[in-house]
Amino acid sequence: MLNYSEACERNKQPISDSLSAYLASQKSILEVGSGSGQHALFLSAHHHHLQWQPSDQDQYLDALAINIEQYASSGVLPPIELDVRQTWPNTRYDGVFTANTLHIMSWNEVESFFKGAGSVLQKHGYLFVYGPFRYQNAYTSPSNAQFNQWLKARDPASGIRDFEAVDTLAREQGLSLVDDFQMPANNQLLVWRR
Repeated sequence: MLNYSEACERNKQPISDSLSAYLASQKSILEVGSGSGQHALFLSAHHHHLQWQPSDQDQYLDALAINIEQYASSGVLPPIELDVRQTWPNTRYDGVFTANTLHIMSWNEVESFFKGAGSVLQKHGYLFVYGPFRYQNAYTSPSNAQFNQWLKARDPASGIRDFEAVDTLAREQGLSLVDDFQMPANNQLLVWRR
């Protein structure tokens, strides 16, 4: 598998378990920042009724397309190009999913992500976001504080996001937080509903 991610391999089952009740009522999911496609492949295989739309930026699309073509079940669509700062699909989805992306985006990109997700979500649609977050200006673990330093050294515009700030962005799109799952490796899985 191209661009294989050990982190995706470790977290795909806990994500699937946590989202199982939500995904049972969904038909179409747009995944933003699909990377290798491991989440798309795993979640669609465990939720056969879903039509899963993977996406990523242009430079990652060829490898993602090869992985999807080689490993996907019938529920996974061919990946589409999606840069959160540009035009989003002219399609409505029951859910938008992203994993481990907000902390590698700039804050302007995070804002664009929430606006874009808001523009494509159906009425009563869900937004699912997995990754590390801070709460009330505090890291959930010393390792997350160290990870944030590493992120900032690599790209000063990136970093672990404050839950309160992203929740404000979600509320601006008419979304309300319905779940905040504590996940392995000091991550969270946030679920908002329109």
